[in-house]
Amino acid sequence: MNEKAVIDVIIPAYNEENSIAQVINDLPKEKIREIIVCNNNSSDRTHEIATNAGATVLLASKQGYGSACLKGMEYIAAKSNPPDIIVFIDGDYSDYPEQLPLLVKPIIEEDMELVIGSRALGNLEKGSMTPQQIFGNWLATTLIKRIYGYHFTDLGPFRAVKYDSLLKINMEDPDFGWTVEMQVKAAKLGMNCKEIAVNYRQRIGVSKISGTIKGTILAGHKILWTIFKLI
Repeated sequence: MNEKAVIDVIIPAYNEENSIAQVINDLPKEKIREIIVCNNNSSDRTHEIATNAGATVLLASKQGYGSACLKGMEYIAAKSNPPDIIVFIDGDYSDYPEQLPLLVKPIIEEDMELVIGSRALGNLEKGSMTPQQIFGNWLATTLIKRIYGYHFTDLGPFRAVKYDSLLKINMEDPDFGWTVEMQVKAAKLGMNCKEIAVNYRQRIGVSKISGTIKGTILAGHKILWTIFKLI
């Protein structure tokens, strides 16, 4: 793929007024055509702040992490000139947006189709992931390896995917199963996948998933259900 690949970034966001501008500002603009924030019914100033920071802001009215990402994909699909690569990153500033070039490099130089930013391989700040998250990621990736024969170490939200390959994956999950659905379907399709070590820090604000016992249980159940559903 050409070094001048067209890259769009999708950021699902729900009540991230304290962090969204930092995510947008730290993304390497010289590498990106458009930054798309999918505002998932936020009740704070996420929309206003993201707009002022220079992002295209969409209203993703259907609640759910996957629903917000799908809204961004719907917007991109309507373009007359689609991107070569889509990068997904969370709006809570737990990832390091400036590491985007590390994720897209294997797609551009090695013809990879899906690149996962692995927190397990990178520098994980103390307290940035709960023990439940770490165990859940280990369990999910172990099951993927045993069932589908693909070795991942993480279900990290910071990821890059070749646009044509993303269309083949046919993403559908509206909530917590989004990341694992992408990886399982990519494995089933025999896609060229790679992990890159990325750093991870404590997010700004309280997690909507791991920040509550209910959210953690629901997310864990959905991830495991998705893995087995797709067999």
